[in-house]
Amino acid sequence: MSTLPRPRETPAELLRPRTVWRDEDGIRRPALVWRAGPGWRMASSALLGGGIGERAWVLNLQVRPGYDRMDPAAHLTEVAAPLGLAGAGVGLMTAAEVTAWTHGADEGAEAAVTTGIGIPTWAAAPVPGLPGAPPPGTINIIAAVPAALSDAALINTVATITEAKVQALLDAGYACTGTPSDAVCVAARTPTPDNPTEPFGGPRSRWGARLARAVYTAVLHGALADRERRHAATHDNQALMTAPQAPWPNSTHPRRVSAPDPPPPR
Repeated sequence: MSTLPRPRETPAELLRPRTVWRDEDGIRRPALVWRAGPGWRMASSALLGGGIGERAWVLNLQVRPGYDRMDPAAHLTEVAAPLGLAGAGVGLMTAAEVTAWTHGADEGAEAAVTTGIGIPTWAAAPVPGLPGAPPPGTINIIAAVPAALSDAALINTVATITEAKVQALLDAGYACTGTPSDAVCVAARTPTPDNPTEPFGGPRSRWGARLARAVYTAVLHGALADRERRHAATHDNQALMTAPQAPWPNSTHPRRVSAPDPPPPR
């Protein structure tokens, strides 16, 4: 396991996602919403609002396992509107339990992560790529810093965050670099005369290093918790399959019920 200094945690002041609920497919499903407000630039690999630009909110939507809609961006927009998420924002999807999100913080940098490692994979795997959109993301990372970052620095932080994610997964005992559909969103302040642009976002830069430690903490805790949930679910399923079945009353076989004989002809 990596030897890391204890994160210099600070109170969560930037990244405060809230859980919201919706009815979909006859099931009550949760989502995480971060209402960042104005004055933020974000870089993201998300289905909705991906790329670099001014963004005011982030939606991390939990969907059913085996999600197969072919218009995920439209779906995210449909969910965002009733929540009052107007204007430009970022929309992510996951089949992981968003209510089990984990948090990491280090000297002002923060990360909120939803983790589900049902399909671990190596990035450079000897298998062909598939056409079309991948399944909903299963390790979704939302990160934020109170500093203004240049476009190059924002892109650099995406790489730094991904490196920290892989480090955490390896330290959690997973032989993988992630899942096929992980997503990242990193937010930084819009430059102002009092908050000039930082040019660097690598793992040894000021804000890159802090982001890396915050992300590492959140992903490590999330990966360990996800393993515990899956182990508990497997144990419960095995117990259900091996549980003795109650016998039929007064018999070792199901009782046959015959239809009554028809009445005799008159």
